[in-house]
Amino acid sequence: MAKHSPVIGRYVTIDVDGCEYKVFYLQNGQGVPLVCQHTAGCHNHQWRDLLEDEEITRHYNVIAYDLARHGKSDPPLNKEWWKEEYRLTADHYVNFIVAFCDALELKNPIFMGSSFGGNVALQLALRKPDRFRAVIPVEAAAHAPGFFLDVWRHPHANAAQVCASGVWDLMAPQSPDRDRWLTWHYYTQGSEAFRGDLYFYSVDHDLRDSLAKIDTRRCPVVMMTGTYDYLTPPDATEKTAAGIPGGIYIEMEDIGHFPMSENYPVFRVYLREALRIIRERTG
Repeated sequence: MAKHSPVIGRYVTIDVDGCEYKVFYLQNGQGVPLVCQHTAGCHNHQWRDLLEDEEITRHYNVIAYDLARHGKSDPPLNKEWWKEEYRLTADHYVNFIVAFCDALELKNPIFMGSSFGGNVALQLALRKPDRFRAVIPVEAAAHAPGFFLDVWRHPHANAAQVCASGVWDLMAPQSPDRDRWLTWHYYTQGSEAFRGDLYFYSVDHDLRDSLAKIDTRRCPVVMMTGTYDYLTPPDATEKTAAGIPGGIYIEMEDIGHFPMSENYPVFRVYLREALRIIRERTG
């Protein structure tokens, strides 16, 4: 007998910085909105297990969207986007997320993002503390230079294979083979957006001198990083959290840079703790 998932997918059209975007998102659950951002060059498939977690979705309205140019979300509809190089900036990234949440009429959502999604979570806490109940930056840091590279589009390189191989190395060896290969598969599909995402990740995102300005009384920050993540090592995340007054750091053992897709059962233990902390701080 066929088994149907409770997760539904929809499109919403939003306006961001004068451009129109048709954004695809997956949703399941009820209660406090929990908005999830995928990693650079990927899509919302990474949050599949969270979206189908009955314990979480009993209390949280989980929403995982594809950023424009990723997955099922196209580039802007009313712009000749192919005439310019895509370089994601912090300003546009923040505006996109806020516009998306506004379009869905989400009241005080929790925002959780991983990798470049974790970095923008920090940006949201700094810039929009009254718009979000809390943020959970996963595999994030105040600054992560050195990854905006031309190799991703070099004619002698298969960017999809190079990217997928790098992803494999960033996962913990203890993670289940099935889930590691699925995460690898997501990245073999390739994306021209990957390098543009890394412009934000390694160039435009730099909060080293701004961490003290984040007000965790208005927007709690709970940061989490896996022990096997050498892209954003645990000490980089811990140092970032220490620089935020009231910031919290949780180290996730036996997991790597893609915790929600490479080993969800391990990730959910730490996520539940992060959500518990946020409940205590926000009621």
